Amino acid sequence: MFRRRRREQPEQSVDQTPQEPTREAGPWDADEPHPGNDRIDLGGMRIPHQPGFDIRLAAMGDQHVSVVALYEESTLQVQALAAPKTQGLWDEVRSKIKSGAAELTEQEGPLGTELVGQVEAEGELRPIRYLGVDGPRWVLLAIISGRAVLDEKVAAEFLDFVQDIVVVRGGDPMAREEAIPLHRPTDQSAEEQGEAPELNPFKRGPEISEIR
Repeated sequence: MFRRRRREQPEQSVDQTPQEPTREAGPWDADEPHPGNDRIDLGGMRIPHQPGFDIRLAAMGDQHVSVVALYEESTLQVQALAAPKTQGLWDEVRSKIKSGAAELTEQEGPLGTELVGQVEAEGELRPIRYLGVDGPRWVLLAIISGRAVLDEKVAAEFLDFVQDIVVVRGGDPMAREEAIPLHRPTDQSAEEQGEAPELNPFKRGPEISEIR
């Protein structure tokens, strides 16, 4: 159980009014104007609070590297990777994915060029969809599998989720395609979040389990 972030408030001087987003939807960079929606702070990403999703953190070794959302017999996996200052990575990453799976084709989607088709998993072909969005010094990868690949209504829920994510790249040097680190919300103290603890033992918050 953990306390999620309230509405996000960008840091600004007393006489400054909040800047309006320059785009209708994200994913957003933490340093650009974005809607102050209710999000869960995972360090490298702030994800929308979606009560209908079963949210999990996937780990590689001791590091949390991606978010997995389960919903309506479908899975969404989202990961943010470090990218160079001068160019995006999605074209390159997409080519690598496509070269390793003959059953994938390119199509234009709401977030740009994506891959859709089938991949072999556990001895059978399963429907899959790869999406990518380039941001300033990062690329956000989203993989949809299961019913949502063919069911537009379920897919729309995942797309809304992805488009409200805020990526927090940070200023530390990172290798090309290195996963931007995530943490469980309870790893961050109330003082670090700049908020007083909310003492309500009867209010249950969203829960995040781990995949290793």
